[in-house]
Amino acid sequence: MKDTDSDDVMVYRLGSGCDLADIEEGNIYQGKVQGFANFGMFVQINDRIKGLVHKTNMKGEHKERDSILVRVRQVRPNGNIDLEEVIIQVYQVQNVERKSTTVRIADLSQKIGRTVAIEGEIAQIKQTSGPTIFTIVDETGTQNAAAFVEAGVRAYPEAEMGHMVKVIGEVMTRNGQLQIEVDALSVLTDDEAVEVKARIEKALDARAEPEDIPLLVKSDVMENLRPEMRKIAKIIRKAVFTSQPIILRHHADADGICSAVAIEQAVISLIKESGGDFDADYYLFKRAPSKAPFYEIEDITRDLDFALKDHIRFGQKMPLILLTDNGSTEEDEPAYKVASVYDIELVVIDHHHPDATIDKYVRAHVNPYHVGGDFGITAGMLGTEVARLINPGVEPIIRHLPAVAGVGDRSEAPERALFLSLISDQYSESDCKDIALALDYEQFWLRFNDGREIVKDILNITGNTERHKKLVRLLVDGANTMIEDQMNASMPHVVPRVLENEAHLFLLDVEIHAHKFTFPPPGKTSGEVHDRLCKQNAGKPVVTIGFGPDFAVLRSRGVLMNIPVMVRELRNEIPGGGISGGGHLVVGSIKFVEGMRDVVLEALIKKIADAPLQKYH
Repeated sequence: MKDTDSDDVMVYRLGSGCDLADIEEGNIYQGKVQGFANFGMFVQINDRIKGLVHKTNMKGEHKERDSILVRVRQVRPNGNIDLEEVIIQVYQVQNVERKSTTVRIADLSQKIGRTVAIEGEIAQIKQTSGPTIFTIVDETGTQNAAAFVEAGVRAYPEAEMGHMVKVIGEVMTRNGQLQIEVDALSVLTDDEAVEVKARIEKALDARAEPEDIPLLVKSDVMENLRPEMRKIAKIIRKAVFTSQPIILRHHADADGICSAVAIEQAVISLIKESGGDFDADYYLFKRAPSKAPFYEIEDITRDLDFALKDHIRFGQKMPLILLTDNGSTEEDEPAYKVASVYDIELVVIDHHHPDATIDKYVRAHVNPYHVGGDFGITAGMLGTEVARLINPGVEPIIRHLPAVAGVGDRSEAPERALFLSLISDQYSESDCKDIALALDYEQFWLRFNDGREIVKDILNITGNTERHKKLVRLLVDGANTMIEDQMNASMPHVVPRVLENEAHLFLLDVEIHAHKFTFPPPGKTSGEVHDRLCKQNAGKPVVTIGFGPDFAVLRSRGVLMNIPVMVRELRNEIPGGGISGGGHLVVGSIKFVEGMRDVVLEALIKKIADAPLQKYH
């Protein structure tokens, strides 16, 4: 055949997923020079197919990697391909792609050993010392696809995170996990991408919708919160299905831990059900305790640092941040402003008295105050209900957590008794109190670590009840011993006062009359002192202030204070006081500059003296 210049001449570009069966004798193909021998040159038609141009069929001088047009003269029975070089100036190019049926990721387990095509969004790109790992998400699940060009070299650099792509490759198992060995990966055209993305979004939206299940106990407040709880559950479920990392921040006390662990169990189990890496629950989910009952700048800085490093190093998406037992107050606003710079999504499950200013920063906010409730509906109660919406299958292992949270946070809401009744066949109120104390004690020593497996044993989530009982007993004994030592040191130094409104005020300088840097910390110490003083003054209104050089911790019974409002007023009334703080209405803390301690404390006491007293019948 003679070389021809014509618009009608068709030259074929063989896709990387094609094999020998896709080659047709007589067709002209684009290729690249791979190497030379005495008898001719080898031409690569795609990554899998090469042929030989005999020196008698070469039309010019070439070097390796040169582009070239070749006609297939013959495909031999042994698979060798005889080629001849052709020179054409004008021609049309047609892509040849392997005809592979597009399958859903959820169906890949039935396709092992077969070449398939999947369509979806790139959720992560991880470059290893060997292949490039693309994490693909479609409407049914998540799947890793390994593409190799050279060791440590990025495959398909044109494909970026967020692109809609078509992947063709063989379904294999590696280390017990499904994986696609990529033959071809192509970024979909704009029209194709829009169509596929719309299909996936619609399916994911329906898949992320939580089941309609009843509450664990009857509660008007939580019933009114159901729409917002469902909204948060849907946001979290969708994050899991799209391989978006989740950071769960919580207050480091029994209530916050119970709320967070309930959600942790639901999310981790859902991640495992959704496919991807066997250890995806460790890098797609992180639970992190916060010492303060709000999202500190230190916390967001640490979270942001890790998120950005993971984004750059491992190609992860920026995370969804979930806050529980914190996140509702104006003290959270500085951290939220930092998060907003990076367009990080935030959702909140809290029972602290909320400030309306923070809602513009968060996508969803569950808080009993929004529907006429109060802090008696604890974060642990709310978090457990959200966890059940995320994944109802975890209910048997978390249904006792609301009772532990209610007892640990001294809830007086009727829901506390209902949750205790719900699990009375397994745990008594005394058991719940011990578990809550064990959590507080262990978290003190864990500091900023989550203690995932230890905490699961304390909460009897692992199913090893014998070990759970031994561990709780040991921790409770240790905690009570240290609390008793602290009380023996502190109680003799409590200074009593009777205020104008007949409230009984008790002051303790925890800086000089309590052991420092050990358990119980100042807040817990003040709470234990308060409990003892309430017993000694039964039926009387009692306020306890444990103070240090630049802080004060407040506990109240029978005095109707509003600590967040009092803190705000003091900040406005005392210039140079450096005042901040908050908490619940009758349980909270306040910070100030050391040189203004006496002024701030006296002003605080005056406000307590002006507060109305609860009427007892």
